[in-house]
Amino acid sequence: MSINLKNKQEIIKKFGANEKDSGSAEVQIAMLTQKIAELTEHMKSNKKDFSAKRGLLKMVGKRKGLLSYLRDKDLDSYRKLIKALNIRG
Repeated sequence: MSINLKNKQEIIKKFGANEKDSGSAEVQIAMLTQKIAELTEHMKSNKKDFSAKRGLLKMVGKRKGLLSYLRDKDLDSYRKLIKALNIRG
């Protein structure tokens, strides 16, 4: 269920300020979005996997908190990120 190294580096390169920027809110949100998508696919075929469901809900909550932080800090960056990741409608 984890992101492999190649995908992680691509996400950092696309959303980070530089190639070593893995801690910015934009990169964290993009990685969580990738993990959420993978776990959602898993949940479609494994409906009774309650521990995976709990992990999915925790990731969604963490992403929501990071998104609200980014919205308060930098609105333009927030709008660009949700458009790039196709989140919120």
